[in-house]
Amino acid sequence: MTPHSLAFYLDVIASGTVLGAGPTDSPDQVTAILGTDFAENTHGSGSMWRDYGMVEFFWQRESRRHPWEGHHFTVQVHRLSRGGGVVNRVLRERYGRFGRHVPFAKLERLAAARGVRLEDVPNPNTPTHTLHWQPASQVSVLTHRSPVPGIRGRGGARRGDVHALSSSMTAGQVALYTSLHGGRDARRGRPVGS
Repeated sequence: MTPHSLAFYLDVIASGTVLGAGPTDSPDQVTAILGTDFAENTHGSGSMWRDYGMVEFFWQRESRRHPWEGHHFTVQVHRLSRGGGVVNRVLRERYGRFGRHVPFAKLERLAAARGVRLEDVPNPNTPTHTLHWQPASQVSVLTHRSPVPGIRGRGGARRGDVHALSSSMTAGQVALYTSLHGGRDARRGRPVGS
């Protein structure tokens, strides 16, 4: 059995959804799954996101006359370092206690044991972060390479902690990142061969 909430992250990485709520689902579909306890934010009439604690879903539309279209979701894992109160009730009921830190190395091992492979992706956040991608689900995993300066106290991010999971990262985005930032060792943040 996978300990505590690690099963949640593995399910997101493998399925590309949060309890079945996908990045292109409507606001009503996501609320039917995650509940009505959210904060809603808008930017003009063309973009909206709902914050369900550590999970955020994003939508956009052409105008007020058009329906909202799902764009992506992000699981803000880094918020857990300040306490588990940011976890949505539905997620807590399903997965139990959420720890303050999610070590990427452990998550990657557990994913591999399930037959879910993560690829390293060159990214603009090197050398402070590494980026990893699951091609089938199109979920990306952003990981801290070093502690986050100025965030201490009750936790703070540690080297190797998962910062966030997001969907959807397409093969085209991976190709773009590779063309712009390729030639760097994603795990070490330095040019390949150095």
